[in-house]
Amino acid sequence: MTEQAATTDIRWHLAGDWFDTCKCTIPCPCTFAQPPTSGDCEGIMAWRIREGNYGDVRLDGLSVVMLGSFTGNPWTGEHTDPYAGIFLDERADERQRAALGAIFGGQAGGWPAEFGEMFHPEIRGMEFAPIEVNVDDDLATWTAEIPGRVRASAEALTGPTTPEGMRVQVHNSPGSEVGPGQTATWGRSTADRADAFGFSWDRAGRSSKHFPFDWSGPS
Repeated sequence: MTEQAATTDIRWHLAGDWFDTCKCTIPCPCTFAQPPTSGDCEGIMAWRIREGNYGDVRLDGLSVVMLGSFTGNPWTGEHTDPYAGIFLDERADERQRAALGAIFGGQAGGWPAEFGEMFHPEIRGMEFAPIEVNVDDDLATWTAEIPGRVRASAEALTGPTTPEGMRVQVHNSPGSEVGPGQTATWGRSTADRADAFGFSWDRAGRSSKHFPFDWSGPS
Protein backbone atom coordinates (compact mmCIF):
# COMPACT_ATOMS: atom_id res chain seq x y z
CA MET A 1 0.00 0.00 0.00
CA THR A 2 1.36 3.43 -0.88
CA GLU A 3 2.27 6.08 1.64
CA GLN A 4 -0.75 8.14 0.51
CA ALA A 5 -3.16 5.26 1.11
CA ALA A 6 -1.80 4.65 4.59
CA THR A 7 -2.24 8.31 5.60
CA THR A 8 -5.29 8.91 7.77
CA ASP A 9 -5.63 12.72 7.35
CA ILE A 10 -6.58 12.75 3.66
CA ARG A 11 -10.10 14.05 3.14
CA TRP A 12 -12.33 11.76 1.11
CA HIS A 13 -15.97 11.32 0.14
CA LEU A 14 -17.95 8.47 -1.49
CA ALA A 15 -21.63 8.33 -2.46
CA GLY A 16 -23.47 5.61 -4.32
CA ASP A 17 -25.42 2.36 -4.06
CA TRP A 18 -25.01 -0.58 -1.72
CA PHE A 19 -26.95 -3.84 -1.71
CA ASP A 20 -26.71 -7.38 -0.47
CA THR A 21 -28.08 -10.86 -1.06
CA CYS A 22 -27.97 -13.31 1.83
CA LYS A 23 -29.30 -16.61 3.17
CA CYS A 24 -31.84 -15.02 5.54
CA THR A 25 -35.57 -15.08 4.86
CA ILE A 26 -37.30 -11.81 3.97
CA PRO A 27 -36.82 -9.43 5.68
CA CYS A 28 -33.25 -9.98 6.81
CA PRO A 29 -33.21 -9.49 10.62
CA CYS A 30 -29.81 -7.77 10.45
CA THR A 31 -31.50 -4.56 9.30
CA PHE A 32 -33.41 -4.58 12.58
CA ALA A 33 -30.24 -5.35 14.59
CA GLN A 34 -31.49 -8.87 15.34
CA PRO A 35 -29.76 -12.27 14.96
CA PRO A 36 -29.85 -13.91 11.50
CA THR A 37 -32.82 -16.12 10.59
CA SER A 38 -30.91 -19.40 11.13
CA GLY A 39 -28.44 -18.08 13.69
CA ASP A 40 -25.73 -17.56 11.09
CA CYS A 41 -25.55 -15.67 7.82
CA GLU A 42 -23.49 -15.57 4.66
CA GLY A 43 -23.94 -13.39 1.63
CA ILE A 44 -22.71 -10.91 -0.94
CA MET A 45 -22.37 -7.16 -0.48
CA ALA A 46 -21.80 -4.78 -3.39
CA TRP A 47 -20.93 -1.09 -3.55
CA ARG A 48 -21.20 1.06 -6.68
CA ILE A 49 -19.52 4.45 -6.31
CA ARG A 50 -21.53 7.06 -8.21
CA GLU A 51 -19.16 9.85 -7.24
CA GLY A 52 -16.17 9.90 -4.98
CA ASN A 53 -12.70 11.16 -4.29
CA TYR A 54 -9.77 10.40 -2.03
CA GLY A 55 -7.88 13.66 -1.89
CA ASP A 56 -7.36 14.51 -5.56
CA VAL A 57 -7.94 10.91 -6.73
CA ARG A 58 -11.33 10.49 -8.45
CA LEU A 59 -13.19 7.23 -7.75
CA ASP A 60 -16.38 7.76 -9.78
CA GLY A 61 -17.83 4.61 -11.37
CA LEU A 62 -15.73 2.07 -9.50
CA SER A 63 -17.19 -0.89 -7.59
CA VAL A 64 -16.36 -3.19 -4.67
CA VAL A 65 -17.82 -6.62 -3.82
CA MET A 66 -17.42 -8.50 -0.55
CA LEU A 67 -18.33 -12.04 0.45
CA GLY A 68 -18.86 -12.59 4.14
CA SER A 69 -20.20 -14.89 6.83
CA PHE A 70 -20.71 -14.81 10.59
CA THR A 71 -22.63 -16.47 13.41
CA GLY A 72 -24.69 -14.52 15.95
CA ASN A 73 -25.55 -10.83 16.11
CA PRO A 74 -22.74 -8.41 15.20
CA TRP A 75 -24.85 -5.38 16.16
CA THR A 76 -24.70 -6.43 19.81
CA GLY A 77 -21.17 -7.80 19.63
CA GLU A 78 -22.53 -11.32 20.12
CA HIS A 79 -21.10 -12.85 16.96
CA THR A 80 -18.35 -15.33 16.17
CA ASP A 81 -16.37 -16.58 13.20
CA PRO A 82 -16.64 -13.51 10.96
CA TYR A 83 -14.92 -14.10 7.62
CA ALA A 84 -14.75 -12.00 4.48
CA GLY A 85 -13.16 -11.80 1.06
CA ILE A 86 -13.01 -8.60 -0.99
CA PHE A 87 -12.96 -7.88 -4.71
CA LEU A 88 -11.84 -4.43 -5.86
CA ASP A 89 -12.55 -3.05 -9.34
CA GLU A 90 -9.76 -4.01 -11.74
CA ARG A 91 -10.41 -0.86 -13.80
CA ALA A 92 -8.84 1.20 -11.02
CA ASP A 93 -5.36 2.56 -11.70
CA GLU A 94 -2.57 2.36 -9.12
CA ARG A 95 -3.61 5.46 -7.15
CA GLN A 96 -7.29 4.49 -7.23
CA ARG A 97 -6.45 0.98 -6.02
CA ALA A 98 -4.52 2.41 -3.09
CA ALA A 99 -7.42 4.73 -2.26
CA LEU A 100 -10.02 1.94 -2.38
CA GLY A 101 -7.82 -0.25 -0.21
CA ALA A 102 -7.42 2.54 2.36
CA ILE A 103 -11.13 3.36 2.52
CA PHE A 104 -12.59 -0.14 2.48
CA GLY A 105 -9.78 -1.48 4.63
CA GLY A 106 -10.69 1.07 7.32
CA GLN A 107 -7.34 2.92 7.40
CA ALA A 108 -8.94 6.11 6.03
CA GLY A 109 -11.48 6.38 8.86
CA GLY A 110 -15.16 7.22 8.47
CA TRP A 111 -18.00 4.69 8.50
CA PRO A 112 -15.99 1.82 6.93
CA ALA A 113 -13.58 2.01 9.86
CA GLU A 114 -16.47 2.03 12.37
CA PHE A 115 -18.20 -0.89 10.68
CA GLY A 116 -14.96 -2.84 10.41
CA GLU A 117 -14.20 -2.27 14.08
CA MET A 118 -17.62 -3.63 15.02
CA PHE A 119 -17.64 -6.58 12.61
CA HIS A 120 -13.88 -7.25 12.66
CA PRO A 121 -13.83 -10.05 10.08
CA GLU A 122 -10.88 -12.23 9.21
CA ILE A 123 -10.04 -11.24 5.63
CA ARG A 124 -9.52 -14.39 3.57
CA GLY A 125 -8.26 -12.49 0.57
CA MET A 126 -8.41 -9.33 -1.51
CA GLU A 127 -8.30 -9.41 -5.31
CA PHE A 128 -8.78 -7.07 -8.24
CA ALA A 129 -11.40 -8.39 -10.64
CA PRO A 130 -13.80 -7.33 -13.42
CA ILE A 131 -16.90 -6.15 -11.53
CA GLU A 132 -20.18 -5.20 -13.19
CA VAL A 133 -22.75 -3.53 -10.93
CA ASN A 134 -26.10 -2.17 -12.14
CA VAL A 135 -28.90 -0.53 -10.18
CA ASP A 136 -32.12 0.64 -11.83
CA ASP A 137 -32.87 4.31 -11.24
CA ASP A 138 -36.34 3.32 -9.96
CA LEU A 139 -34.83 0.52 -7.81
CA ALA A 140 -36.82 -2.16 -9.65
CA THR A 141 -33.75 -4.43 -9.84
CA TRP A 142 -30.09 -4.47 -8.84
CA THR A 143 -27.28 -6.82 -9.80
CA ALA A 144 -23.56 -7.45 -9.38
CA GLU A 145 -21.40 -9.95 -11.22
CA ILE A 146 -17.81 -11.15 -11.32
CA PRO A 147 -17.71 -13.74 -14.13
CA GLY A 148 -17.33 -17.27 -12.80
CA ARG A 149 -16.97 -16.10 -9.20
CA VAL A 150 -19.96 -14.08 -8.00
CA ARG A 151 -23.49 -13.21 -9.09
CA ALA A 152 -25.97 -11.30 -6.92
CA SER A 153 -29.26 -10.02 -8.31
CA ALA A 154 -32.64 -9.06 -6.90
CA GLU A 155 -35.96 -7.55 -7.83
CA ALA A 156 -37.84 -5.08 -5.65
CA LEU A 157 -40.23 -6.70 -3.23
CA THR A 158 -43.90 -6.25 -3.96
CA GLY A 159 -47.25 -7.77 -3.00
CA PRO A 160 -51.00 -7.46 -3.36
CA THR A 161 -51.27 -4.30 -1.26
CA THR A 162 -48.15 -2.52 -2.56
CA PRO A 163 -49.16 0.50 -4.69
CA GLU A 164 -47.94 0.17 -8.28
CA GLY A 165 -44.48 1.60 -8.74
CA MET A 166 -43.93 2.09 -5.00
CA ARG A 167 -41.11 0.43 -3.09
CA VAL A 168 -41.20 -1.44 0.21
CA GLN A 169 -38.89 0.56 2.45
CA VAL A 170 -37.64 0.96 6.01
CA HIS A 171 -36.54 4.30 7.43
CA ASN A 172 -34.22 4.76 10.40
CA SER A 173 -33.28 1.08 10.46
CA PRO A 174 -31.42 0.11 13.65
CA GLY A 175 -28.97 -2.11 11.75
CA SER A 176 -27.87 -0.30 8.59
CA GLU A 177 -24.68 -1.68 7.05
CA VAL A 178 -23.98 1.68 5.39
CA GLY A 179 -24.42 3.74 8.54
CA PRO A 180 -27.24 5.86 9.97
CA GLY A 181 -29.73 8.00 8.10
CA GLN A 182 -30.28 5.94 4.93
CA THR A 183 -33.42 4.21 3.62
CA ALA A 184 -33.58 0.45 2.98
CA THR A 185 -35.47 -0.78 -0.09
CA TRP A 186 -36.43 -4.44 0.19
CA GLY A 187 -36.04 -7.02 -2.54
CA ARG A 188 -36.08 -10.73 -3.25
CA SER A 189 -32.93 -12.33 -4.63
CA THR A 190 -33.12 -13.81 -8.10
CA ALA A 191 -29.52 -15.05 -7.94
CA ASP A 192 -27.08 -15.43 -5.06
CA ARG A 193 -24.04 -17.41 -6.15
CA ALA A 194 -20.48 -17.39 -4.90
CA ASP A 195 -17.38 -19.47 -5.57
CA ALA A 196 -14.38 -17.58 -4.18
CA PHE A 197 -12.19 -17.22 -1.08
CA GLY A 198 -13.39 -20.61 0.16
CA PHE A 199 -17.07 -19.56 0.02
CA SER A 200 -19.46 -21.62 -2.09
CA TRP A 201 -23.25 -21.31 -2.36
CA ASP A 202 -26.01 -21.06 -4.96
CA ARG A 203 -29.54 -19.99 -4.02
CA ALA A 204 -32.35 -17.57 -4.82
CA GLY A 205 -35.59 -16.30 -3.34
CA ARG A 206 -34.05 -15.04 -0.11
CA SER A 207 -33.59 -11.57 1.34
CA SER A 208 -32.00 -8.66 -0.45
CA LYS A 209 -31.96 -4.96 0.29
CA HIS A 210 -30.61 -1.76 -1.24
CA PHE A 211 -29.27 1.24 0.64
CA PRO A 212 -27.76 4.43 -0.76
CA PHE A 213 -24.54 5.33 1.00
CA ASP A 214 -22.86 8.69 1.59
CA TRP A 215 -19.58 8.56 3.49
CA SER A 216 -16.75 10.94 4.25
CA GLY A 217 -13.60 10.79 6.29
CA PRO A 218 -11.33 10.58 8.07
CA SER A 219 -13.60 11.74 10.94
